[in-house]
Amino acid sequence: MKENRISASVIKRLPRYYRFLGELKKQNITRISSGELADLMKVTASQIRQDLNCFGGFGQQGYGYNIDMLYDEIGNILGFNTITDAIMIGVGRLGLAVAENMNFKKLGFRLVGAFDNSPEVVGTAASNLTVLDIDRLEEFCKEHKPQVAILCVPTSAAKNLSEKLINLGIKGFWNFTHYDITLLHPDVSVENVHLNDTLARLSYKIKNHKY
Repeated sequence: MKENRISASVIKRLPRYYRFLGELKKQNITRISSGELADLMKVTASQIRQDLNCFGGFGQQGYGYNIDMLYDEIGNILGFNTITDAIMIGVGRLGLAVAENMNFKKLGFRLVGAFDNSPEVVGTAASNLTVLDIDRLEEFCKEHKPQVAILCVPTSAAKNLSEKLINLGIKGFWNFTHYDITLLHPDVSVENVHLNDTLARLSYKIKNHKY
């Protein structure tokens, strides 16, 4: 199985399958049919089977899916079985909230460094790390070789900072800025988090919903 053969829409649905299966595990449910899972997730059974068949299937005729096995398999597909080192750039209110509340290890990451340029933030704690001055970024990356950067900086700083990080070996970004890193670096892996966009979509749904 090669990633470039799997559509982005399938990859986008995998975390939702993982989350629902995790909830079923908590309820000590051991197996489920594609139809039952489809009813729970409000999708079609055909969609679930097509998505999972991209990775080999995992279901058994007349039995359905073993929830523990499918949960683990999707976790492996998403890369949760290996740990990738990540750093955070920008530890203001947003960055600190992300650092303190995300279960990075469960999702296959380890936060190994946090950086800021504010004297009020440097030296404070974030997720059991001491926030370092941004001037130490190059030295840190050369020593620890993180592969992922979490950007929680102003958009105006994102272009130059992302360029520097890529030159320091960063391969992927969790990007909370509005700067599109892939414009100049199409081969870099980026997940953009646009909070304004999600709120705008909620606005549309509320205003167009027929109660």
